[in-house]
Amino acid sequence: MRILESANEPIKKHLLHRGSRFPHGPVMASMPVRLRIFSLNCWGIRYISKHRAERYAMIADLLVKEQHDVVLLQEVWSEKDFHFLKTKLGSTHPHSHYFKSGFFGSGLAAFSRHRIHDVFLYKYSLNGYPYMAHHGDWFGGKAVGKLLLNISGLMVHVYVTHLHAEYSREQDSYLPHRVVQAWELQNFIRHTCAGADVVILGGDLNMHPEDLGVRLLCSYSGLRDCFIEAASFDGCEQGFTHITDNPFTNTHELLPFGGGIRIDYILYRGSGSMDVSCESLSTTKGSVPGYEFPYSDHEALSTELLLCPLKDEKGEKDCTAVSLSGLINTVTEARTEVKVGLHCAERMRYTAARTGFMGLALLLLEIAIAAVPIFSLGVEQPFPKASFYLLGALCFAILLSAVFLYIFYSMEVKSLQGAEDQMRLAIGSLQERLKGLPKVIDENHSQSEPDTVEPED
Repeated sequence: MRILESANEPIKKHLLHRGSRFPHGPVMASMPVRLRIFSLNCWGIRYISKHRAERYAMIADLLVKEQHDVVLLQEVWSEKDFHFLKTKLGSTHPHSHYFKSGFFGSGLAAFSRHRIHDVFLYKYSLNGYPYMAHHGDWFGGKAVGKLLLNISGLMVHVYVTHLHAEYSREQDSYLPHRVVQAWELQNFIRHTCAGADVVILGGDLNMHPEDLGVRLLCSYSGLRDCFIEAASFDGCEQGFTHITDNPFTNTHELLPFGGGIRIDYILYRGSGSMDVSCESLSTTKGSVPGYEFPYSDHEALSTELLLCPLKDEKGEKDCTAVSLSGLINTVTEARTEVKVGLHCAERMRYTAARTGFMGLALLLLEIAIAAVPIFSLGVEQPFPKASFYLLGALCFAILLSAVFLYIFYSMEVKSLQGAEDQMRLAIGSLQERLKGLPKVIDENHSQSEPDTVEPED
């Protein structure tokens, strides 16, 4: 048993200041620790999701039976459903937290067998459009929640998130938003995991493994995918978490992908003092035996991680020229996608401004027409008040809507500009680091160099 490194001291002082106490003191476990993690998108939309109450009861029974160390849930949109689960899991998972955000809530909830010492929520700056009410993402307040746990003396930082949905693979108007969310997610993890022995991220990323957002998240944060790293796997083919065999899914949308897609993940990484390996990963497989329907429209993920303390402290691994070159290319690709979204947002803001001026002009014209009878010196003429009021209300509605959209698109432009500026600075920094590394010669004796990106002012 040995004292944790000084890098952990600021976090411990912060927790002690808030009145939290580590049950075992600041002593790291000297023996390997097994940690079981569960993640599920519960599809818990009240009055819309089918068999919601029955499915929550099934989920609670499963969690009581399996007794995972940490349970990460998404789309728990109702606090009543959270309190139902909290009551059912009180004996096995006495510690829990519900992350509140947006109009309906973030939908994020966590249950733990171990004491939760600290929590924090970061709401993504971009999350769809309010006028796309049938999609509903904007009202949900998508975010990433963080929990700080002390497990056998280990500082375990756990993150749970749910990114914006992909409604069309071919015409994905939300792609820039999802890329920015992935960028903010990896930034949030990197800047809040100081002193962590283990970092774990679980949730519905709504992205395929080869998508830009997943590559950006994993390459920049150093997180590893349980499906790729698992020593053993038991579940749906290719780790699919959204399958055609699920009666709640739209089968037609999944057929082009071979019967399923993998959009739910459990990611992890160790530290210089802790080696983490994935012993096993499993998923549910559609309908639950004994029931006519599954736990959700997504499949659940369950993994077992093995945490082995290292005798000799290791520093952070230095990036090779190849990995750094790949990271630069990934961030450059993300920056290009953000620029595309920025151009569209600026165009929509311009359209909203034009529409607002048109509404204002029509409203002033209506007022001028109404003033004519007042200043007329002739015989009083009949005035169509009903038509006037109707047209006036229409012009005012156009003006008000245009102002609202102009404000919204201005906020979107600012968020996209901010993300693009951050990526530009990151690329410049990475290129400086790359210049200090020896050039890499591949098997064909050809130099591999990243795509050159000139930082803009």
